[in-house]
Amino acid sequence: MIIKDYYKILGFDTNKVTLEEIKIAYRDSAKKYHPDVNKNSPKAEARFKDITEAYNTLSNPKQKRKYDRLWQYYIGRTNKQNSKYKNAKIKDFMKLFFGENIEEEKEKKQKNEPEKGENIYTEITATISEAFYGVVKEITFKTIDYGTKTIQVKIPAGIRNNERIRLIGQGKQGKNGGKNGDLFIKIKIKNSQNFKLDGIDINTDILISPWESALSTKIVINGIDEEIEVAIPKGIQSGEKIKIPDKGYKDGKGGRGDLIATIKIMIPQDISEEEIRLFEKLKQISNFNPRKLRAK
Repeated sequence: MIIKDYYKILGFDTNKVTLEEIKIAYRDSAKKYHPDVNKNSPKAEARFKDITEAYNTLSNPKQKRKYDRLWQYYIGRTNKQNSKYKNAKIKDFMKLFFGENIEEEKEKKQKNEPEKGENIYTEITATISEAFYGVVKEITFKTIDYGTKTIQVKIPAGIRNNERIRLIGQGKQGKNGGKNGDLFIKIKIKNSQNFKLDGIDINTDILISPWESALSTKIVINGIDEEIEVAIPKGIQSGEKIKIPDKGYKDGKGGRGDLIATIKIMIPQDISEEEIRLFEKLKQISNFNPRKLRAK
């Protein structure tokens, strides 16, 4: 299959060009080969048609993508092969007249240059408490020679979720005396049964009984680093939240977020005969009907 090299027509050696570059090249070429400038020149007229055809195709992103696939297969690949052949001829010429291959010497020199090893990227998981207080963990990963390497990683207190730790020189080994790469470890903070992290706030639940909700009370709950006394107001409902300032996660500036406690009213499942009688009595004397509240 033979296709026109639109890029060459517009003066390019590659298809790695921008739309703006294509527009500039079209304007310059169109001025040079326009029929009004080159009267009675069939070659200029034909060239102007090719230039216009090339621009119409390459300035349309959809048409350009289709054309680039053909260009890469039929023209770009051939250019690479010709480039290799041309480079081989240059090497032979240098060797013939100078008795050595300068290009090969240059390549050898480049191969012997120090090269930094590749960086390694991995992640480890820590609980909220571990991340809050700081912890030392071990990680094991494969080395370049298919062995294993175990190192200890110190997770600093108050590290944020998805924050990275960089260990300099713990990546892949460098070549030719080059420095080792670095090890980048992303910390994933795992929620626990009692605590859930939300930025620098910590969410938890407070479980209370129906009579504690109805009468108000004071209870002690576990924060992440201490026990906290919380006042439960009279008539509080399930799903309501109590904010306890400065008892959340560390903000990295010496402060802390909030502890957000969600109220959950728990109904007893195993109750005594006396409790049943009291509930029956409450049912008789109470006018409370939660379904009427929804109707309003």
